[in-house]
Amino acid sequence: MKAVWAWTVLLLVLVVTAGVTEAKRGKGRGKKGRKNMGNRGSIFKFKSEDSRAYYTNNGGAKITLWSHFESEYVLGRKIVFMCKAEGEPRPVITWFKDGIELYAHSFFQVHEWKEGEAAIKSKMEIDPATQMDAGYYECQADNKYAVDVKGFSADYSIEFV
Repeated sequence: MKAVWAWTVLLLVLVVTAGVTEAKRGKGRGKKGRKNMGNRGSIFKFKSEDSRAYYTNNGGAKITLWSHFESEYVLGRKIVFMCKAEGEPRPVITWFKDGIELYAHSFFQVHEWKEGEAAIKSKMEIDPATQMDAGYYECQADNKYAVDVKGFSADYSIEFV
């Protein structure tokens, strides 16, 4: 009887241990879980000094402040998205909806402010908002060294009074 009890306990310990091991393996790999991958993606040999200066430049466009990813707007009201970028030279900000560049029209306006020597702030407004304005918007900042993009999802709600 003691042998059966010992085998049961041993089997139970193995099952519990296997379950804990599987749980650990199922976790996502964060920075701690990654093995040293070396410098993947880094370029060590450049064809010229001009190439080295281009790829190692720290002045690439970078979006530093932006609107929340998901936005719900009320039909007939104003939709506002904001984006701020920095870089040297100062980036240019372009707005897109569902992958298509947006151009000014009577219901769509973009306001921009230059801040300091290397930053720009852009605010995109749609007023009044309709059902057709629902979609995926992007703010793209670019200069000669980099392109940075942030996206915003907008959907409408109906306000009952």
